Amino acid sequence: MSADKASTQANLSEGKTHFSRRLALAEAGEEIVITKAGKPAAKLQQTMITRLSRTFLDTNVLVYCDDESEPVKQKRALEVLDEHTRLRTGVVSLQVLQEYFVTATRKLGLDPGTARRKVEIFAMLHVAEPTVIDILASIDLHRYQGFSYWDALVLRMAKQAGCRVVLSEDMQHGQEIDGVTIVNPFL
Repeated sequence: MSADKASTQANLSEGKTHFSRRLALAEAGEEIVITKAGKPAAKLQQTMITRLSRTFLDTNVLVYCDDESEPVKQKRALEVLDEHTRLRTGVVSLQVLQEYFVTATRKLGLDPGTARRKVEIFAMLHVAEPTVIDILASIDLHRYQGFSYWDALVLRMAKQAGCRVVLSEDMQHGQEIDGVTIVNPFL
């Protein structure tokens, strides 16, 4: 460790409990040493944080952020959104933002002005924008692997944005497509 860098030590159980906070400190340039039985067991550094993979958030994750009829899923969705916003690893697509607006206004009854503001907030994540090539690739994924076209477009945009994970409850949990794993964050 260089003399000009700050260093923080935390025991293993504290490190697990406050992992997100520790990552934020490491991202800011502080070296974090996790100890086990008083001995260094792991070190978090800024270079490690930049290697964290992006994660694609499907529409249902955003919708649950506003769905008061599902308090457990709402809490989890807000945690996911907060984590990926802080770590700057969250990705959505234009499709997801559009689907959020329609679902929030129709299903949840959100005022269109409020839903619009939420779209602006969600757009602070990385936004993947499809091209014609992405649309054609999604059609092929639909044709050859049986995904709905819209799910295929989500998977394609996740791949194009460098995501290793798609968080969605609408697709098969644990399935891997072209290096992208589908994870249901509500299980």
